[in-house]
Amino acid sequence: MNVTLQVSTIMLGVKDVDRAKKFYAEGLGCEIEQDFPGFVKCGLGEGSPSLAIYEWEAAAQDAGVPAEGSGFRGSSFHFIADSRDVVDEVMRAAVAAGGTAVKEAATAEWGGYSGYFSDPDGYLWKVATAA
Repeated sequence: MNVTLQVSTIMLGVKDVDRAKKFYAEGLGCEIEQDFPGFVKCGLGEGSPSLAIYEWEAAAQDAGVPAEGSGFRGSSFHFIADSRDVVDEVMRAAVAAGGTAVKEAATAEWGGYSGYFSDPDGYLWKVATAA
């Protein structure tokens, strides 16, 4: 069998599902596809995987790992935008929705333009454009 790995859903374990739902749906415009106690699934747009928001302890239990741990999780999500204006707009929307600007958007050494924000649970998102 020859299988190609694909990402169909990104799951985030969060401390407060309602807060995360508000951040992603109301603040950043993600479409809610499923909404259950302790679990919300959002659409990220055509061609993107879905985003599953799951209660932190339950997510750890589901994976069979301890729920303790903090700091850099060794990964970040990246949104490649069409322009600097879109980068700035996404950064503003994230902060207005309760996120934190971790690294303000600026011209990058590689010639593009990018910044980082974190959601209320500390997950990092890079917003960048080559334009």
